Amino acid sequence: MPLFCAMPCMTLWSLWGDKGMTKEGDKKTIELLVNGNRRNVTVRPAETLLRVLREQLGLTGAKAGCENGDCGTCTVIVDKSPIKSCLMLAIEAPGSSIVTAEGLQGTAIQHAFREQFAFQCGYCTPGFIMLCQALIDRHPDADETVTEEWSRSNICRCTSYQEIRSAVRSVLAKGHAKRES
Repeated sequence: MPLFCAMPCMTLWSLWGDKGMTKEGDKKTIELLVNGNRRNVTVRPAETLLRVLREQLGLTGAKAGCENGDCGTCTVIVDKSPIKSCLMLAIEAPGSSIVTAEGLQGTAIQHAFREQFAFQCGYCTPGFIMLCQALIDRHPDADETVTEEWSRSNICRCTSYQEIRSAVRSVLAKGHAKRES
């Protein structure tokens, strides 16, 4: 089963300690590893990873949908797990590897979504692509049951989930989930 919540045992105050962060009033500067690049951002203690990615780093692939973890449009991969970035505080992310939709350019799953027509309006597409990439990476032998279970965590109101599952199956059948050359 995929991991969708941020680290629940951590509290805001334990994260706000002096773990190599510099303090500016009620904000702190933290270093994030996003798409293989180290980036410094200044955040408030309650700022979500979604807002930091979009507003400070200009990475708009993750979308603000429900902002309560139900829809999955904000899904990113954190330490190889799909995470709904609207539920994760940015101050939880230092030391983790974050991959956004922008970091998956040229991957087999992106090509499969296009080939299988697994999108319509496109709003939920980046979140689904992130979820599907994590599924393929973690379960390269996933069967239909696993694929269906994982796809339930994100919502699409435009298209059939069948096309999305077909995209995943096509990548699994080809045996490659990483970047194509």
